Amino acid sequence: MSAPADEGWTGGWTGALRRRAVRRLPPEKLLPDTQPAYMASWIYVFGVLTVAALIAVLVSGGWLALEGPAWWHTSDVGHYVNSLHLWGVELFMFFMVVHLWGKFLMAAWRGRRGLTWVIGVIAFLASVGTAFTGYLVQQNFDSQWIAGQAKDGLNAVGIGAYFNVADFGQMLMWHIVLLPVVLGVLTVWHILLVRRHGIVPPIGATAPEGPEGDELPAEAPEGPGGTPEAPGASGEVRP
Repeated sequence: MSAPADEGWTGGWTGALRRRAVRRLPPEKLLPDTQPAYMASWIYVFGVLTVAALIAVLVSGGWLALEGPAWWHTSDVGHYVNSLHLWGVELFMFFMVVHLWGKFLMAAWRGRRGLTWVIGVIAFLASVGTAFTGYLVQQNFDSQWIAGQAKDGLNAVGIGAYFNVADFGQMLMWHIVLLPVVLGVLTVWHILLVRRHGIVPPIGATAPEGPEGDELPAEAPEGPGGTPEAPGASGEVRP
C-alpha cells in the first residue's frame, strides 16, 4: 500500500530516513535567515570564530600532510604553511576556550541542550589530544623532549603500551587521520544540535525557537502605553 506522491512518501529506509531527518531538523532551522536580537553580542561570535579557525587548521594541516612530514623543514613555502597551521591552532584553542567559558557562565545546557554542551566539552578534549600529537610529529628537539616526558606519564597510568608517544608513525596517524575525524564528527554533530535546539538565550531572556524546551519568558515585554508588546516585535534581526 502506498501513499499519494504529493505527500512525499517514497517508501523504503531512505524515505523513512529522509522524513525523520526533515522532521527533526527542518530546513528553516538548518539554514535560518533570521536570528534572535540577543545574538548581537560578542559572546556569540566566538563559536563562529572557532569553526573558522578549525577550517583553517584542517586546510593547512591537510596541505602539510600531502607534502610529507619533513616538507616544512626543507621548504620556505612549507615553513610558511606550517606557521599558518601553528597560529591557526593557537587561535582555534583560544576561541574555543572563550566559547566554552562563555557558554558555561550562560548555563548553555538549559532548554534540552545538555547533549550539545557535553559534545562541545568532548570536542575540546579531542582538540587537546590532536594538538598534543601535533607537537610530537614536529621531528625536532622539542618533540623528542615532549615525547620522553609524556611516555613516563603514560606508562605510569598503564596506557603506554597502547599509546606509544615515541612512535612517530603511530603519532602521525593519530594526528592527521584518527583524531581529526573524531573532532570533525563531533563538530558537525554539535552544530546540528545547535541548529535543532536554537542558540541558547541569555539567562532571563526569551528564546523564540519555541517547542524544543527553551525557557519561557517571565512576562511579555510592555510596548508603548503599557500594553503587552506583540510577539516577535522585538525578536529577530537579519544575520
